[in-house]
Amino acid sequence: MAIPASREELLFAIATTFDRLMADLAKIPPSRAREATLKGHAAGTLMSPSDLVAYLIGWNELVLKWLDRDDRGESVDFPATGFKWNQLGLLAQKFYADLNAQEWPELLHRFAAAKAQLIATVKARSDDELYGKPWYGKWTKGRMIQFNTSSPYANARIRIRKWLKAQE
Repeated sequence: MAIPASREELLFAIATTFDRLMADLAKIPPSRAREATLKGHAAGTLMSPSDLVAYLIGWNELVLKWLDRDDRGESVDFPATGFKWNQLGLLAQKFYADLNAQEWPELLHRFAAAKAQLIATVKARSDDELYGKPWYGKWTKGRMIQFNTSSPYANARIRIRKWLKAQE
């Protein structure tokens, strides 16, 4: 999929990659969702499909937090308070732990809710706000949203499809 360069393209990328991923996630039996057999986000670790969804939720909710703080004129702590960009493996592990108590159906529901909020906030923004000027370093808001939504959705889908195939 091409890199989105407009609000409509970003909305399409988020919706399309999300829908494809959710179709594959729906094939995972809840009884197997906690099996830590996927390569983790930190070197030398393993994660479960539940952890992968927790990771996606964590990033989606983080993007929503960034946008909310920016909308209120507050500073945005990229990537997250207490984490630097070279500590993303630790941040992933925090996301796994934060949602470890949630059951598979609840995780999927929370993931869908976060995606719906992202769609709503993207729809509420103009092309100029999303792509007209840099927001973080050289990256526009639209690109930062895409980096943390449709791109990881596509990556997660590759991981899940490989996992599902290995289960056959």
